[in-house]
Amino acid sequence: MTEARKMPANDLPAYQPVAGGIAARARAAAAPAPYLDNLNPEQRDAVETLDGPVLVLAGAGTGKTKVLTSRIAHILSTGRARPGEILSVTFTNKAAREMKHRLGIMLGQAVEGMPWLGTFHSIGGRILRSHAELVQLKSNFTVLDTDDQIRLLKQLLSAENIDDKRWPARMLAGLIDGWKNRGLTPAQVPSGEAAVFGNGKGGKLYKDYQERLKTLNAADFGDLLLECIRLFREHPDVLRSYQARFKYILVDEYQDTNVAQYLWLRLLSQGAARAPAPGEDNAIATQTAATRNICCVGDDDQSIYGWRGAEVDNILRFEHDFPGAKVIRLERNYRSTGHILAAASHLIAHNEGRLGKTLRTEDVDGEKVTVTGAWDSEEEARGVGEEIEQLQREGHKLNDIAILVRASFQMREFEDRFVTLGLPYRVIGGPRFYERAEIRDALAYLRVINSPADDLAFERIVNVPKRGLGDATVQMLHDHARRRRIPLSEAARQVVETDEMKPKARGSLRDLMLSFERWRKQMEVVSHTELAEVVLDESGYTEMWQKDRSADAAGRLENLKELVRSMEEFENLQGFLEHISLVMDREGAADEDAVSVMTLHSAKGLEFDNVFLPGWEEGLFPHQRALDEQGRAGLEEERRLAHVGITRARKRAKLYFATNRRIHGTWNTTIPSRFLDELPAENVEITESKGGSGWGGAGGYGSSRFDNLEAFGSSYSTPGWQRAQQQRGRGGGGGGFSESQSPFSSFGGGGGASRKRPMVIEGELVAKSTGTESDFSLDDRVFHQKFGYGHVTKIDGNKLTIEFDKAGEKKVVDSFVERA
Repeated sequence: MTEARKMPANDLPAYQPVAGGIAARARAAAAPAPYLDNLNPEQRDAVETLDGPVLVLAGAGTGKTKVLTSRIAHILSTGRARPGEILSVTFTNKAAREMKHRLGIMLGQAVEGMPWLGTFHSIGGRILRSHAELVQLKSNFTVLDTDDQIRLLKQLLSAENIDDKRWPARMLAGLIDGWKNRGLTPAQVPSGEAAVFGNGKGGKLYKDYQERLKTLNAADFGDLLLECIRLFREHPDVLRSYQARFKYILVDEYQDTNVAQYLWLRLLSQGAARAPAPGEDNAIATQTAATRNICCVGDDDQSIYGWRGAEVDNILRFEHDFPGAKVIRLERNYRSTGHILAAASHLIAHNEGRLGKTLRTEDVDGEKVTVTGAWDSEEEARGVGEEIEQLQREGHKLNDIAILVRASFQMREFEDRFVTLGLPYRVIGGPRFYERAEIRDALAYLRVINSPADDLAFERIVNVPKRGLGDATVQMLHDHARRRRIPLSEAARQVVETDEMKPKARGSLRDLMLSFERWRKQMEVVSHTELAEVVLDESGYTEMWQKDRSADAAGRLENLKELVRSMEEFENLQGFLEHISLVMDREGAADEDAVSVMTLHSAKGLEFDNVFLPGWEEGLFPHQRALDEQGRAGLEEERRLAHVGITRARKRAKLYFATNRRIHGTWNTTIPSRFLDELPAENVEITESKGGSGWGGAGGYGSSRFDNLEAFGSSYSTPGWQRAQQQRGRGGGGGGFSESQSPFSSFGGGGGASRKRPMVIEGELVAKSTGTESDFSLDDRVFHQKFGYGHVTKIDGNKLTIEFDKAGEKKVVDSFVERA
């Protein structure tokens, strides 16, 4: 009997059940799919349609993440593909982690072996490292951060004898990033665009920059996709290997893709051409090759990142790019109530560039969207603060409340108001207003003027803007100050009279010290707001940001103007700086119950029970810059941003506008946003501001509503109003303010000084003492109108740290409490 020939084990191909075959269908039938049970019909259709291109138009709150994860689970459970054969692209690492976590829950096991689930750039970087030598790199190449990128560009500018002050390296970095986002290599940049920088040398600098990166074995963030695209185009065999590898491609947030991401996806999703099968027409073979199993999930109504290169046209032309694509609309919203959805849908319907869908809900209609007008931004902040306090009294958590602003400078008014009210808050997507770099720099100048011995402030701005005073100079000043036991500013004044420094540096430092002396003298004769403007101008700080061509430079200038405006509410510079110390001292745990404050762009993907949307005025929202630079396209993106803002609300959406707002340092009478007239009247309620007078208020434009007790009625019971009534009962002025305290008294018919008195809010001085010692002692038992009873644990001048019985530790000015 002949012995059977043994085959080597490694000659046996790995077995995988044939898609749609008996084994695959039997396995699918044997394994129940609980992840399908909680899907609505549209969601289930999106999950089970596995063949050919699919576009899922997922409106806000319709469960797009659930669809994406369920679709991957379905592909794996039915044996259509292995984990390593699925390319799933997200925009953030957080989204990728969440998707893996949800998949683990759905499949009942940890999701391992999905190496191609990640962001565009992480996956592009992985492909690039595997084939680095084909793009003149080594596999251990370095990815440069922004600082390294700027430093390299400065070297190139210097080599070309280009003035870095006139043509900043940061501006060139922005141009190069924009070109890379559009998938343009140096040879592909239009000559007109290349000529806008460096006297026509922009294109050459881009080329030199790319060559220098290769020499350094480095790539920047944009190269992770741009070089990947070049790799695929110049080496079709590499592209074909990845096309064969990925049986399914899934893309999240497709409406936010830029041109480079779009090109990268198109190359991977357009299958490799193959020879026609016997008897098959060549056209059919070509069409089959181009019909890949790609599923893109997105919402054309939420494309709000055009300013950073996102192209809404990518999602609008999906059916053209993938003929025969199936479009599935997810319109059943699980987040918001009926009135909110109706308002958002009616608003976005005014856009022409959209595929079209209408959100609906099976939930109750709920409360109507409210629109409230305020006299100015201060009253707007007071009104929002009053409403939040009312929600808090009704038992709502602060974590379920958000304020969404169009521009970051709007945050300052709300932050100040919340500090006054003692309301905890957090800023999402960026630092708090007074923690921003440009604000801290400006405050440092003012702190040195107010207190020459403030070494920390002096060290922060001694070389901001650049004056040629580097680390060596600062170290010399420190050494001198330590030896003489004097402040840094005094050390600087002494050192400039010696020959210890180089002439150029000595001259710069002498000029700075003379400026500080001049500003201190001016402090005695000009208002502190005027002084701040002079300092920012004469120091060169404002000019520094005016010359900066980065995307956030304009916002920083707006923030500086808002800082100067905020100073008007205080009698002097000392009082203002004391207020800032209270704001900056606020410490909050990450998990504390707090109001969320953020820009509309930062709010995408989040949801809250109660959403306040202030600043709905022409020029601010829609933003004038968007209208000027992009015309109708800019208007439509602003409208999409409004749609995103409203649909963040689960139960209440509250829109505000101010009749007067200070923009670019000047008071302007504003026009309510056109978006308000695009809301459906039957879903909107007009309400009166709770923040004060519609035509009076702190600006001194008329009498205060506090002058008329009857205007509020007996139901007005906020802590501030109660204090105002008590003041009035003690013989104070009308509406609860004493004659000496009222900030409006100087504007009345009696004449008097026109300079503002100390700021009064809710009938109490915010800071009536500047540096004086408090009458309270440690462990004193005290009472606060808002926080109740507590005992003093720390004293700093007239600032008290109090451990309240119920509210916990708070920092307050002593004028807000009384002995118990």
